[in-house]
Amino acid sequence: MWRFSGNQMKRWRTKANISREQLAAAANYSPDTIKAMEQGVRMPTPRVLDVADELCRAEGLLSAAKEYLSREKFPPRAQEFMEREREAISLWWYEVTYVPGLLQTKAYATALIQNHVPLLDDETVQERIAARMERQAILTERKPPVALSFVLYEAALRSPQVDEPQLRRLLELGSLLNVVIQVLPFERATAPALMGPMVLLETRDHERFTFTEGALSSSLSADPPAVSRAAQMLSMIRAEALSPDESARFIERMVDQP
Repeated sequence: MWRFSGNQMKRWRTKANISREQLAAAANYSPDTIKAMEQGVRMPTPRVLDVADELCRAEGLLSAAKEYLSREKFPPRAQEFMEREREAISLWWYEVTYVPGLLQTKAYATALIQNHVPLLDDETVQERIAARMERQAILTERKPPVALSFVLYEAALRSPQVDEPQLRRLLELGSLLNVVIQVLPFERATAPALMGPMVLLETRDHERFTFTEGALSSSLSADPPAVSRAAQMLSMIRAEALSPDESARFIERMVDQP
């Protein structure tokens, strides 16, 4: 629906002989943002639809689209994974540079999302923060509980954004019966642990998926060889990581450091 709305906005703008630059200036957006909306890359905002409606004399036809639009809570490349996450009965997660979203405090999530590249508008920032917090229902609200296992490379804990409340949050979540949190110290890292983050997920239908995400791309796959490879790598990483009890003591020492 929002792609259709963007296409209609472009058609009305062209019919009214209004340039993209004129619409951008009137709506207080950049021309590139207007272009992205018209091409279906970004969802048109209520403001731009109202401005375009008035500027192009669409007599309410563009503004009427507002009630049918719902903003996507997650970046396009992560949406399919989020759908699978909602169906998960078990999840293994290894992270190299960040605390996983399911374990983040609101302050930590805010620091990451606000510094997204390219920068996001305030409305999108707030929506993504809220969506990330909503995802954490998987930790305690599913019945039966979801089995969750996380391994965090030490670098993820040494990030400047990781403050004492975030460390204490990890200790709190690690005490849940369905959550296992392990730390992989620098000195225990092997080659598979340096290849990047990965997730192995199993759904209610016992389908297994592997998800990998990098700075510029992500991949969700149910291909058996890919799933098998991810399972082997995660097993190797977990074997090298500290035990849950050792990991809790490791994090506690970080909390106690001046």
